[in-house]
Amino acid sequence: MKKHIAVIYGDGIGKEVVTQALRILQAIADKYHHTFVCEEVLAGGCAIDACGECLPKESLELCKKSDSVLLGAVGGPKWDNEPSHNRPESALLTLRKELGLFANIRPAKLFAELSNASPLKSEILNKGIDFIIVRELIGGVYFGEHKLEQKNGEKVASDAMTYSASQIESIAKVAFELAMKRKKHIVSVDKANVLSSSRLWRETVEEVAKDYPQVTLSHMYVDNAAMQICRAPGQFDVILTENMFGDILSDEASI
Repeated sequence: MKKHIAVIYGDGIGKEVVTQALRILQAIADKYHHTFVCEEVLAGGCAIDACGECLPKESLELCKKSDSVLLGAVGGPKWDNEPSHNRPESALLTLRKELGLFANIRPAKLFAELSNASPLKSEILNKGIDFIIVRELIGGVYFGEHKLEQKNGEKVASDAMTYSASQIESIAKVAFELAMKRKKHIVSVDKANVLSSSRLWRETVEEVAKDYPQVTLSHMYVDNAAMQICRAPGQFDVILTENMFGDILSDEASI
């Protein structure tokens, strides 16, 4: 097998992580007789330093032409004063949108060798942790309309959390297919008691669930989910949620 990989080293620790990932890829290539052609691509803070843009056009085009993109973390205090459209994080959002990367699969699994690094109590860890967060990645508030304006003599900011039924359906199907290969249990996380987008989310997920009668579906508000991940993580199999909620919960789960 021969594959072309666009490599974005990123900034800070991103460079260290990607360097080690490339060593692993080379070991895989040697063992299974694959050929990985890797080409470095500038994106993030290092791209701003090199050419003034967080994601140069040629970088985006090369990523689109590649079979895969290996991406390291981007950003840092050095670029905090960049305008919002040119911050390192903007490169990530553009890549996700342009490449159609709508499904973010975030496993949370406890390895016995790392249990001492967890802040959770031993009685919780002893029950085991093995779940997956399926996060929608190209919708919601991160991709909604952002406005900063003057009203009645003061600054007013707004960020729109927008979802279509088709977007929700697409990510829900990913979660249900994953659940079919695991314990067949999905917890869909939302804030349907407050947000219209969450009410549509819940309604659409329930419609998709009709095609997967073997899967048990339950719902949980995001604030409760944040507590339950620490209190009783063993209850989860697949967690399905939207972009911002998934960002926060998956970071929590990684700890």
